[in-house]
Amino acid sequence: MRIIDAHFHIWRQADLPWLTGPMQPRIFGPYEPIRRDYPMAEYLADVADTGVEKAIYVQANWPNESAEAEVAWVESVALETGWPHAIVGYADMTVPDVRPALDRLARYPRLRGIRQQFHWHEKSLYRFAADPDLCRNPVVQRNLARLADYGWAFDLQVFAPQMAGAVELVRACPNVIFILQHAGMLEDLSGAGRAAWRQGMALLAGEPNVVSKLSGFGTFIQRNDPLHVGWLLDETVRLFGADRCLYGSNFPIEKLWTGYGALISTHLQGASRLSEPEQRAIFHDTACRVYRF
Repeated sequence: MRIIDAHFHIWRQADLPWLTGPMQPRIFGPYEPIRRDYPMAEYLADVADTGVEKAIYVQANWPNESAEAEVAWVESVALETGWPHAIVGYADMTVPDVRPALDRLARYPRLRGIRQQFHWHEKSLYRFAADPDLCRNPVVQRNLARLADYGWAFDLQVFAPQMAGAVELVRACPNVIFILQHAGMLEDLSGAGRAAWRQGMALLAGEPNVVSKLSGFGTFIQRNDPLHVGWLLDETVRLFGADRCLYGSNFPIEKLWTGYGALISTHLQGASRLSEPEQRAIFHDTACRVYRF
């Protein structure tokens, strides 16, 4: 199986405030093993013999003022090593006009999209954005629609209660492809929680310019669980269709509880009931299409 990893990070510890200084509570739990540099050489060693042939870097929360420096560094790594093959950078969609920031990022040929994390939760540990309704903000909607002028996608990260607002954002930007992070970040595994997640996912699946990333499934359970992965994969594919789903490892976060070989095997196992073209879409073709490489 030819595989594209549509969500991974590399980093230098010194660039990331949450990896330096005192330990900070994180959504994925204790992270002492990854409080260090995670260079491309280590990622390539992790994916060796797994079938991964290309990868997409997703921004790793450098300080906002260093957004261009982050992309410039990853671009330099790509020039040196040939990896990654595409980059998702950061730009602040809440400023009055995001175009100057986008113009600066447009100088980097591997830039294919932007991520700004909009997820908000009543639990402070799970909260990232300051406002639960950023998706409904007219300034955000206007700025995000500008991505179409650059041919870039937006990596959308929200929880289930925010998905109705996310639909409003998606509809305000019909020419932008939205890539739903971590299949909607299911954090409440109760019956009611799953039902709310499924309802929100169905709303987003009804929008033709939304695809879903099958990634980060270990975030809230902190293990690589075949039953959990299989259930999330089945439900997401049922709603979106395989041609609107794509695989991502979320490494090195998932490295906290599993190895890359075990992680990809669990996802392949979860997709094994699907046809060969459907599996090819999830693990290769959708990523090529939405990130344009």
